[in-house]
Amino acid sequence: MITEHAILQVKAGQADAFTAAMREAEPLIAATPGFLGIAVLPCVETPDRFLLLVRWESVEAHEKGFRGSDRYLRWKALLHHFYEPFPSVGHYGPSILDRP
Repeated sequence: MITEHAILQVKAGQADAFTAAMREAEPLIAATPGFLGIAVLPCVETPDRFLLLVRWESVEAHEKGFRGSDRYLRWKALLHHFYEPFPSVGHYGPSILDRP
């Protein structure tokens, strides 16, 4: 399992519209094989900033499975215009604190 991570800086004053769009977009990503779960956490100190965490079976499930799908085109149309600047995305492995 891997976790995709991105800090989403939403244009000032658009947090409510972004939240509504994210709720509409969530089923698009959830329909992807290898998708395990998503969390979009609002920043306590900065109301227009969100932490995106998506759990995937593999990087390929995200990069090829979702980003290579028609659903991703709709995701982009719903969400990408909110970001300023555009976020960088990273993939992280299992916690180093997990015990075998």
